Amino acid sequence: MKRLFLGLCLALFGHISLATDTLFQVSDIRIEGLQRVSAGTVFSALPINVGDQVDQSSIREASRSIFGTGFFADVAMAQENGVLVIVLKERPAISEINLEGNKVIESEQLFDALTDNGLSEGQIFRQSILDGMSQELQRQYVSQGRYGAVVTSKVEELPRNRVVINIDVDEGSVAKIRHINIIGNKSFSEKDLREDFELNETGFWSWLTSNDKYSREKLTGDIENLETWYLDRGYLAFEIKNTQVSVSADKESVYITITLDEGETYSISDIELSGELKLPESDIRAMILMRKGMRFSQALMTASTELITRRLGNEGYTFAKVDAYPDLNKEDNTAKVTFVIIPGMRAYVRRIEFRGNTKTQDDVLRREMRQMEGSSANNSLIDLSKVRLERLGYFKGVEVETIPVPSVNDQIDVIYTVEEQPSGSVGASIGYAQGYGMVLGANLSENNFLGTGKKVTVAINRSTYQDSLNLSFSEPYFTVDGVNVGYSIFSRDTDYDQINVSSFSTNSKGANVNWGYPISEVERVGFGVGFENLEIRSGNYSSSEIRNFINANGSNFDVFNLNLNWSKSTLNRGMFATRGASQRVALNFALPGSGLEYYKMTYKGQYLRGLTRSLTLKLRADLGLGESYGDTTQLPFFKNFYGGGFGSVRGFERNSLGPQDTPCSGDDESCSTSSIYSTPDPIGGNVQIEFGAEIIFPMPFIKDNRSMQSAFFLDVGNIFNTKCGETQINCFKPDVGELRYSVGIGATWLSAMGPLTFSFAKPLNASDYDETEMFQFSLGNQF
Repeated sequence: MKRLFLGLCLALFGHISLATDTLFQVSDIRIEGLQRVSAGTVFSALPINVGDQVDQSSIREASRSIFGTGFFADVAMAQENGVLVIVLKERPAISEINLEGNKVIESEQLFDALTDNGLSEGQIFRQSILDGMSQELQRQYVSQGRYGAVVTSKVEELPRNRVVINIDVDEGSVAKIRHINIIGNKSFSEKDLREDFELNETGFWSWLTSNDKYSREKLTGDIENLETWYLDRGYLAFEIKNTQVSVSADKESVYITITLDEGETYSISDIELSGELKLPESDIRAMILMRKGMRFSQALMTASTELITRRLGNEGYTFAKVDAYPDLNKEDNTAKVTFVIIPGMRAYVRRIEFRGNTKTQDDVLRREMRQMEGSSANNSLIDLSKVRLERLGYFKGVEVETIPVPSVNDQIDVIYTVEEQPSGSVGASIGYAQGYGMVLGANLSENNFLGTGKKVTVAINRSTYQDSLNLSFSEPYFTVDGVNVGYSIFSRDTDYDQINVSSFSTNSKGANVNWGYPISEVERVGFGVGFENLEIRSGNYSSSEIRNFINANGSNFDVFNLNLNWSKSTLNRGMFATRGASQRVALNFALPGSGLEYYKMTYKGQYLRGLTRSLTLKLRADLGLGESYGDTTQLPFFKNFYGGGFGSVRGFERNSLGPQDTPCSGDDESCSTSSIYSTPDPIGGNVQIEFGAEIIFPMPFIKDNRSMQSAFFLDVGNIFNTKCGETQINCFKPDVGELRYSVGIGATWLSAMGPLTFSFAKPLNASDYDETEMFQFSLGNQF
């Protein structure tokens, strides 16, 4: 009967069943209706204690306090002989949340948002939060131009006061932009104004670029670009009057109208400096790119503030702030520009920290630092240290931030955050590589061995064309000032006939030692010495060129060689560079008195610059010249340059460009044209001329492009010989008219096994002797 009485109170009087203002003293408190929530939670929220005198207002306040916990759907209170009875109805618990229909916004992202707002399995269910999240989700779709999106939620009750939440999403399709209209432009055409717009009307390429899909964020960015366009051209009174976005009845078409007022152009009447200069005024004015009488340009004003800020940062004023303000004179359309300089305190670096280097040791990173702990902070040195880390090639990305030290106004901590990437391979291998056939081997090839920064290679490989053993070690910091040293021992037995080269084989053993010396932050010189014992074996169908060389010079040689080189690199990354340049010039020659006497000179260069935020232009050149001297009659054919394939002219088979041999029949030692019956093979030449141009672009539909690089390319080049034989095929002295061309698309993915590269190329002027190949792939080489 008591429970029935309390239930009737709950129904008749709502939340508070005490209908009298009569005071009563609480002799005890009894709570009923709890299932999952503990009594302690209720008592901690209840402002009434045993012994208190309470009335209706006190009960009302207590009810609100219990409601405030969010655990209860209803609260009723009554008194029975001085006992305060609290009857509670708990909110149901969420047993399960189901999402259906969402594709554009990932389920994981939606579940995170629901959890952050208190909707997750095991939590107390609140209808208001679910309604709010459904509305917010709908707004998110609308901001992406999906005006037809519908989000519905359904709550299914389960036994034991539990519920299942089902959220069904009909994302619809993105409304397409049918027309963009700019009103009020007088000095510039609409075509010019929309040149930097991300949004555009539906066109032929829209299916690929998706630039006709409306987005509120993109429209905001386009309006900012429009304002910047005018401000950069002196229209300081420019104003966007109105922006209107209209949606068709079927919610599939969008019409955008932008109304603007250009105003007048303004020229600069004067340039003033204020604040604490800290630098000579002449130095600061030299960094200001604006001059009196020039038309105002916001771009030049912003660039000037950045130059001054950077210079102050280099002087230790890390927290420097430089602002510029144009003061308009509307009577004569001029503006006085004032640069306000607030340098702040000179900052010192307390500590340099590294994060994210799970493999690479701290000292490997720290030795690349040009900003030192305890010294005055220098922004250029901090940035240079970041670039040096990126050039190592160990990391996908490097980020740097400067954090003020708490409670100190003149110290900062510099934090470098890196993300490791594969830098080698370890283990046994079996595979197939185009141009090399089946490859079996056991190897350890690591550019960052055990995170020490040392390069170690231990490889035993057997393939269709080569058996090899190679041991090498390179220490990039043999001395603390950056002198590097490398050692290698090798043994190779190679059958060149198996890799699209003329019929001969070599057996070589040797060792090399190389040193490199830094002469600046971006330049190095190096030299090395080596020894090689080389044996040549001619094949059954060796050409006359090979037989003549062996007859004149022998087939077994001990060669001592010396190499000299100079390199300079300003590339922004060690792998997949997008900015900067690099050059390398090398001279390798066999010392006088060796079994062979020859020299080879090579030049490799590349230049990269940004075309847009996502596109990069890359130009490259590979040049080489080799010649014999002394008693050696000509550059040894096995030291020739070869062209075609990756790193050369794609679309032509590996090593296939340039001079070809004059094959002989069987064991016939008199190699004449009458005895030729096999297909000619490439034999290479002593001159290499190759160029290339690429447009590097991000791979579509790939979120993280840091491990992948793709490009459209044009390759140009060929292999020539200054001493062509009379009957030699496809042999030319250097001649621009004999350069080969190809165009195509290629990509490299930095996998855990090494760079995986492929390309599709179309040769444009292949001769009858050239061997073409449209699709090419390789594991271990970049394109």
